[in-house]
Amino acid sequence: MPFFRRLTNWHAKPMINDQLSDWPRTVICRSVERRSMTDAAHPLAHEDSALSPWWGRSILIVMAFGFVMLVAMTVMGYRNAPPIPRKIVDAQGQMLFTGADISAGQGVFLKYGLMDNGSIWGHGAYIGPDFSAEALHHMGMDAADALAQEQYGKPLTELAAGPQAAVHAQVGVLLKTNRYDAVTDTLRLTPAETQAWNEQIVHWTDYFQHSATDGGLKPDLISDSSELRQFTAFVTWAAWASVADRPGYDYSYTNNFPYEPLVGNTPIAGAYLWSAMSLLVLLAGIAAVLLVFGKFEYLGWISRGHSLSPSILPGHSSAGQRALVKYFVVVALLFLFQTLVGAALGHYRADPKGFYGFPLEDVFPSNLMRTWHLQSAIFWIATAYVAAALFLGRTLRKVDDEPHGLATWIHLLFGAFVVVIGLSLLGEWAGMSNLLGKWWYWFGDQGWEYLEIGRFWQYLLVLGLMVWFVLLYWVAQPSQVARANARPLARMFLWAALAIPVFYIPALFYGASTNLTVVETWRFWIIHLWVEGFFEFFATTVVALVLYQLGLAQRNVALRVIYLDAILYFLGGLIGTGHHWYFEGHNTFNMAMSSMFSVLEVVPLTLLTLDAWDFVKTTKGMVDVDGKPTRVPHKWTFYFLMAVGFWNFVGAGMFGFLINLPIVSYYETGTMLTPNHAHAALMGVFGMLAIALMVFVLRQTATEEDWLHIEKYVKVTFWGTNIGLAMMIVFSLFPNGVLQLLDVIEHGYWHARRFQYLDMERTRILEWMRMPGDLVFIIFGSVPLAIAAIKAWRGVRAVDRIARGVVST
Repeated sequence: MPFFRRLTNWHAKPMINDQLSDWPRTVICRSVERRSMTDAAHPLAHEDSALSPWWGRSILIVMAFGFVMLVAMTVMGYRNAPPIPRKIVDAQGQMLFTGADISAGQGVFLKYGLMDNGSIWGHGAYIGPDFSAEALHHMGMDAADALAQEQYGKPLTELAAGPQAAVHAQVGVLLKTNRYDAVTDTLRLTPAETQAWNEQIVHWTDYFQHSATDGGLKPDLISDSSELRQFTAFVTWAAWASVADRPGYDYSYTNNFPYEPLVGNTPIAGAYLWSAMSLLVLLAGIAAVLLVFGKFEYLGWISRGHSLSPSILPGHSSAGQRALVKYFVVVALLFLFQTLVGAALGHYRADPKGFYGFPLEDVFPSNLMRTWHLQSAIFWIATAYVAAALFLGRTLRKVDDEPHGLATWIHLLFGAFVVVIGLSLLGEWAGMSNLLGKWWYWFGDQGWEYLEIGRFWQYLLVLGLMVWFVLLYWVAQPSQVARANARPLARMFLWAALAIPVFYIPALFYGASTNLTVVETWRFWIIHLWVEGFFEFFATTVVALVLYQLGLAQRNVALRVIYLDAILYFLGGLIGTGHHWYFEGHNTFNMAMSSMFSVLEVVPLTLLTLDAWDFVKTTKGMVDVDGKPTRVPHKWTFYFLMAVGFWNFVGAGMFGFLINLPIVSYYETGTMLTPNHAHAALMGVFGMLAIALMVFVLRQTATEEDWLHIEKYVKVTFWGTNIGLAMMIVFSLFPNGVLQLLDVIEHGYWHARRFQYLDMERTRILEWMRMPGDLVFIIFGSVPLAIAAIKAWRGVRAVDRIARGVVST
């Protein structure tokens, strides 16, 4: 996130407020001044004056351009989506299956949570196969066998090298030929493809019968013959779309993904071209930003050097703010739940044939565990942001100016969140267990990765977020802000908060039977644009507001950071959403635009190292008038923020850029390099930021005595989460991903995603090597954080009882 680059530039000096007994009045800050601020005409000289209107105009221009292009690519996604034929017939015109079967098969795929077992077109889980790649490979092999028998009267394996090569060449021509007739809406299959279709039904029936080789699914998960046939129709259609040439082009609807030389699927020229062009854009972007930061020395977390006044005190909180602490108990418990589920999920990869002799898949199959792992992560991170935002919004008002009934509404919103979280997780289990009948999509598991929550719970979640924004506006409306010069910050804070419920709405734009390309288009409006875009923008305003309220940043410095973050992110991030669509049925225009703009997301991350050590020295340099080190308020909040900066550079910058180029993504999508990036970026950035905000709130609401008992657990959590995450990546995720990528290049995508690859000795060893990191992360990360949250909650309950006069002081 760009604001962490500027967080490392912070050189503010906190001033002593006469009323701040908990913040030693003798504290001064030794800062490393990079720039001279002596010029009276310098932009920092009048920090309460209005900023140039071109800051806001620049954001609007960047966003308008970005959304115009993003909407255009979305519309093109509708137009270029692979067709779902009304009828699929054999060479004689006999019906094989229908478009309704394909749509119903997509529903089967979703109902049983198979996107959290395997994947389609590379998107989904990593324990099971990529169903489209597996179907395509079997289609190629079955077609090759049919051709060998037809032409040579022998199975393919009995042919000499020359005839085998001739058959393989014919297979590519056979499957690449698009026999879809748009006029009659009919797809005609050749005899070889028809034989492959019949073999597919047998293959997938066998797959769902044996949990030892299906990545930890329940035995006989799908036993109904009609559902098996419908599922086969869906994956066969996905395989056909990935190999049949798009009309007018010499590559498929998915730009020849997955890599399968047997059927002629190799990288298209555009994947090479736009990868090279995006590297040029990256270098130009880095040069431009370095030039800007060199010329305009007032950008970043800097100040003139005069002291600032804190507005909030550790240990001082209102009833409404103390009511928010229980949110963080839920946050910590969900975090603990997520880590335990994640460890079990890792065991499925290391030993998919059993859980130390216990058939875990009978009770908690891998698809359910991964669904819970993803959903609990989204819930605890979002809950932390929601609660922290309300807490910060309250700090903008006077201490004795709490809206009447605020605590009551916070309690009600808490109850709504608990209901949605609890019942949606339970519904996902019931839906996958086939206990909800036709209501599985509404109350069970929608089945879309990261958006598994049932549609009914999704509506409630949107409603809850809207209520949250109304509460936030009620608390932090600019007209009620205590300090007039903070009102521009309050307005940016509210605009960023409003984007959270508004830009979640695209999650409601598709259904279970919507064309897969269209679904993936809107799904990444949420996964990328909502999570990595507007949540990031919101997080920027939250951190800026924290530093302003702590007296560590001037008003205009904080505003510049927010504006600059928005400009830098939205410049690449809006159009860059399309880098998820390279091989999802979009054309090469999307590949060109999204590859060149998404690479700009890396630009601000490359600047994280410029002044990182300055920030460390600044935070360590707080001393009293005698030159002795003094206790830093919110020390652990800042440590977690520094961790966010580190993981942002490593996870989002290094690992994200590694897999972002089209030619790399072509081979890599769906390998272990994807969760390597996801763990480092989602947990390392959004997760660490959520914990930072949680620690901030706990410190603010805890008494000095209570904090002494809480802080030691926070300290252990800091080291446990960071060391554990690093161990997972270094010992397992990254090396495993590199070797899997190599296997894709050597043998084809299907080979690296099948059970036999997971069953290799070297793969098993690397999977087991994840266990030490998991244990450190759980025992020294999530467990102590849960203890800290519970202790903090008990402490504020005691304070509330005293405030109500239940017990004497």
